[in-house]
Amino acid sequence: MDRRQFLAGSAAASGLLLVKPKTAFGYEANSAVRYALLGCGNRGTAVATSFAKNTNARVVALGDLFQDKLDAGKAHFDQINQSLGYSGPEPKLMFRGSKAYEELAASPHIDAIQISTPPFFHVQHLEAVVKGGKHAYCEKPVGVDIAQTNHALEIAKYAEGKVSVDVGFQIRSAPPFVEIVRRIHAGELGKIACVEAWYNAPPSSYPDFPGASPDELRIRRWLWDRVLSGDILVEQNIHVIDICNWALQGHPLKAIAKAGRNILTHPGDCSDNYQVVFTYPEDVRVSFSSTQFCPGRWFDVSERFFGEKGIAEMPYSGPLRILGDNPWTWAGSTAQPTGSFAANGAFSDNLAQADAEKDKGFIESITSGKFHNQIAAGVESARSCILGRMAAREQREVTWDEMLKHGEKYELGIRMEQFQ
Repeated sequence: MDRRQFLAGSAAASGLLLVKPKTAFGYEANSAVRYALLGCGNRGTAVATSFAKNTNARVVALGDLFQDKLDAGKAHFDQINQSLGYSGPEPKLMFRGSKAYEELAASPHIDAIQISTPPFFHVQHLEAVVKGGKHAYCEKPVGVDIAQTNHALEIAKYAEGKVSVDVGFQIRSAPPFVEIVRRIHAGELGKIACVEAWYNAPPSSYPDFPGASPDELRIRRWLWDRVLSGDILVEQNIHVIDICNWALQGHPLKAIAKAGRNILTHPGDCSDNYQVVFTYPEDVRVSFSSTQFCPGRWFDVSERFFGEKGIAEMPYSGPLRILGDNPWTWAGSTAQPTGSFAANGAFSDNLAQADAEKDKGFIESITSGKFHNQIAAGVESARSCILGRMAAREQREVTWDEMLKHGEKYELGIRMEQFQ
């Protein structure tokens, strides 16, 4: 699919379409989509809760590697479901251990599965979900290395027309961003010369896990682990790069970059800062910077597009607008950034409607039978970030074609069968 189709699929979420009897997958009118959460961490739980509150999906099943996470998920969704007038997940649909994803995929009592596991496992779990005949909502990134992205594209071919697959780039469904990108595509900035973008965030933190083995600690603290997360550029900063790809209607052709670990002292091996210059078609350069050590839960995330007719400013929080020949400001923008963000991604301000609209679009694609297939677009954004990461590691300019030929593959080095 091309990027315009992806945008249309993401943005077409103005309301939930209830279908006539005996439509695709046998859904009856007003029937609920039976929804499962794979990965009961903070972000996964927040996203599944949004689906429960904003659509007709009912969270009926849970899966996780660890019993304590599964128990916490059960307690949470018992409460959420009760508040919505129905019971929580049944004990028979609670799956623990390294095979939980396969058990969810095989269950006849589930229609759709949300994949919120550590990024290293996304593609493996996506394959099982799709081949199990389940619809998939897969968090980004779609692969942490080139080998995984190649595998994902094969899954995309298999999924086409069979199930609906969305990738968790919810910003593409946020009304302010949808409108400003529409205006950019309509030429209101004229020819774009360059872009500056940044993602400054607080560090991730974890409690102590007494008695945990080194392998268990790696997985529980996956945000600190480069192989499990893909590093901060691929795991977190990908949202900004995805917006650049969306607005520029393409991917970078080459990149030069630096990365460092100057502040963080935790036992992980992820970087705490990146500086990348991407070159896009028509010699448009995107200057991107990132930090992940800012204290006080402080976020500052934005993109600024410079064109011959004006400038587009696209912050998470604060005035989202176009300055210049075609001035425009999103009516709901705050005059000043509030910075009222949460570690689980529960953003306010310009992203306040992002999750709800994304959720509605995915569920509507299932109940209507008009399935999405966002895997290829998700791979493109993952590869864009991998390009920057590779340029930083190689300490030289790396082209898109070089990256693909390299065939980079990460090895986990953990025997997952121990977690049963």
